[in-house]
Amino acid sequence: MTELVLDSWPIMAWLKRQPAAARVDTLLQRAARRELTLVMNIVNVGEIFYLSAKIRNFRDAQEILQGLRSRVTVVPAGDELVMLAATLKARNTISYADGFAAATAIVRGVPLATGDEELKALAVNETGLQIEWLG
Repeated sequence: MTELVLDSWPIMAWLKRQPAAARVDTLLQRAARRELTLVMNIVNVGEIFYLSAKIRNFRDAQEILQGLRSRVTVVPAGDELVMLAATLKARNTISYADGFAAATAIVRGVPLATGDEELKALAVNETGLQIEWLG
């Protein structure tokens, strides 16, 4: 089974019905059918929650998280991941949350599915980060 790590970009593009939404929807459907494993770091899940709460409201944000958790495996931010994310942030122009998405993909040895230009640039700078471009 194929595995991909997601940052918040694909989910937010899907929720906002941006051009990449159809590709993200396909990934989410494949995950629901167990044809694909989608993984997100808890830090990125928290990012989706706060963005959804700001854009919509807390009730909708809770519902979005429930739907997401049914299709995505959420992984913790342990010590190794925190230090790798912090190192990536220190060396590159990325958000701290993006550092967690990239670190999760690097540690798991699988591609990071995103449309975030900063993460695309990071793949060029950091060995071990593969990008599945959705943008």
